[in-house]
Amino acid sequence: MATALTSYWTGENVSIAQIERELARLRAASSEEGSQPNLRTSVMTHIAWAPPEWQHAAEETLAGMAERHPSRTLLLVPQPDADDGLDALVSLRCFPIGDRAICGEVIELTLRGTRASAPASIVLPLLISDLPVFCRWRGQPEWGAPAFEQLVGVTDRLVVDSTEWPELPGAYAQLAELFDRVVVSDIAWDRTERWRGLLASLWPGVGEVKKIRVRGTQAQGHLLRGWLTSRLGHEVELEVDERERLEGIDVDGVAAAFPPGKPPGASDVLSAQLDRFSRDKIYEAAVRAAAGV
Repeated sequence: MATALTSYWTGENVSIAQIERELARLRAASSEEGSQPNLRTSVMTHIAWAPPEWQHAAEETLAGMAERHPSRTLLLVPQPDADDGLDALVSLRCFPIGDRAICGEVIELTLRGTRASAPASIVLPLLISDLPVFCRWRGQPEWGAPAFEQLVGVTDRLVVDSTEWPELPGAYAQLAELFDRVVVSDIAWDRTERWRGLLASLWPGVGEVKKIRVRGTQAQGHLLRGWLTSRLGHEVELEVDERERLEGIDVDGVAAAFPPGKPPGASDVLSAQLDRFSRDKIYEAAVRAAAGV
């Protein structure tokens, strides 16, 4: 991984116009000072909604993605109980690649007070026109809340991780209502991919499965049960032996073999999600079956 060359600016109680001016200044200064020509090659606008309890994890994941997805990233940190205002940390991160440098922008915005309930008014002027918009929502969304509804309205793809949700499988019913409004993908689902391939390899015997025992997260258990139920056309009973990651599956009391390969890291999984643009109808069917809708 290349080492980033970073320049930044911070401000309190800022305006969108100030942020745009500082972005332009950082880009100009970087081009003048750098020994390599800098290319601003954003392929998307990446929004990350990260309440304070998720902020550190979001920053670590974004740092791990590095130059793989050069983009304009808007990291939104809502603080609805604070006094009204908008604080910003704007950084330009350039990665040397051969005789050039690929540059992306990270705009970390603290939305204080009423700003936290109206993110669209802040996000819209900062989107890069004619490029797709991805939104990574950390934690369980507050379904129907203004902030969530506004960001869904400006997003081409919503990326969630239902492992972070406390209300399962019930929350999948609210998620399913979004499928005709925005493309949705789920990191918890992505982390079951190797195991789904393994279970599919057990065909035709797996076609008669009645119960699975999943040693993993609640989300992984419910999504795997939903996947089997929707694919096989009959109900599959679920037992979850809760673990931090998916460690094994028993099919009607018999342990399935461990799939080859290593589970991907958080940055790798998110990076894979940002390469996808179309709906995953198999995932959507699994969510509906998990929710019983």
